[in-house]
Amino acid sequence: MLKNLLQRMRYGDPVILVSGLPRSGTSMTMKMLEAVGLATVVDGVREADEDNPKGYFEDERVKDLHKMEDKGWVREARGKAIKVISYLLKELPDDNLYKVIFMRRNLKEVLASQKKMLDRRGEKSETSDERMIEIYEDHLWKVNYLFKHKSNFEAIDVEYTAVIKDPRTQATRIRDFLGLNLDVDKMVAAVDPNLYRNRAS
Repeated sequence: MLKNLLQRMRYGDPVILVSGLPRSGTSMTMKMLEAVGLATVVDGVREADEDNPKGYFEDERVKDLHKMEDKGWVREARGKAIKVISYLLKELPDDNLYKVIFMRRNLKEVLASQKKMLDRRGEKSETSDERMIEIYEDHLWKVNYLFKHKSNFEAIDVEYTAVIKDPRTQATRIRDFLGLNLDVDKMVAAVDPNLYRNRAS
């Protein structure tokens, strides 16, 4: 508790990050937070489509974090939720406290979902599934290392399939982690199990 108080005094309200690999349920989680009236940092440039019919909930500035010199705009997200792909977590500025809802999903399902997205765009990955799994596993190890060793990051792991199967339990976990008075019923109502379309065999 003392640590949390000192961090709040140093950084102010935390930036709420929704993160994970692409196609791991980050958009669904942003939808859950939006449903309870939590302010989200979204620019609406990327519109909903067949792959994400409920919307992407993104801000284009996030994609350029790795090449930005001035990242002061991230401070404007304090007390708000913003979606940041896991590969860019390390690019976030150190002058904020981050509370991360990190989405985990079976890597075979992630691959299957990404393949369908690429197919719709007429694109194809040149990397084998086996190699992609290795790349993902190595990357997730680095993410775990970051969470353990950067004092301004606090994270909770949320399994995508667990949200689909028991949204109330996972919504309650997220509410308690954030320490906010969020309406769990509204979060549950925002989960659409019909969008779970790429399942591991």
